[in-house]
Amino acid sequence: MSNPQGAGPGRPAASVRVVIVDDHAIFRSGLKADLDASIQVVGEAATVEQAIAVIAREQPEVVLLDVHLPGGLGGGGREVIAGSAALLGTTKFLALSVSDAAEDVVAVIRAGARGYVTKTISGAEITDAVFRVAGGDAVFSPRLAGFVLDAFGTAPADIADDELDKLSARELEVMRLIARGYSYKEVAKELFISIKTVETHVSAVLRKLQLSSRHELTKWAAERRLL
Repeated sequence: MSNPQGAGPGRPAASVRVVIVDDHAIFRSGLKADLDASIQVVGEAATVEQAIAVIAREQPEVVLLDVHLPGGLGGGGREVIAGSAALLGTTKFLALSVSDAAEDVVAVIRAGARGYVTKTISGAEITDAVFRVAGGDAVFSPRLAGFVLDAFGTAPADIADDELDKLSARELEVMRLIARGYSYKEVAKELFISIKTVETHVSAVLRKLQLSSRHELTKWAAERRLL
């Protein structure tokens, strides 16, 4: 999970308008209390139908979306995204669930969500995730990112892409973790290298791929099915 203190280029300076979709009122209240003051909650919903209506009315920048919801045709969070398809260009969906099952993660990402985090994360972490998703990043709890990679991508060695050939094996590893939303500290821990080394690799990746920010790197990786 990204470190909120290290919010990078994907984090906008202004507040973010958010709708919370969860069928438990107590959880919605607790989540609102935990979010940073820079997050403006403009609506709530407990069912598929309520969610689609409030999202259409408020057109928030980010929807915090539970995967399993009552109502609709049984599609839960996926059905909410499908019912809000006209807004997918401006409204980003971040799944927030107790489930860490691979099928739930893959299904909601296939539907159009930009990230998936579990409800065990802290208020500071979810605030950071909201800002990153609003800025265009794909954000996952680290253990869940592998499910998405397995479902949507193949190993970099199997991908014929001249741009990928510019990167060393270590740069590929760093690139994929950064694009998935890992902080520099988390990348360093995952790869058993120093944070300074991570920074050096990220600079090299951006230079070789002719990109200028983490946001552009995430978009580049998504287009090549590397997330």
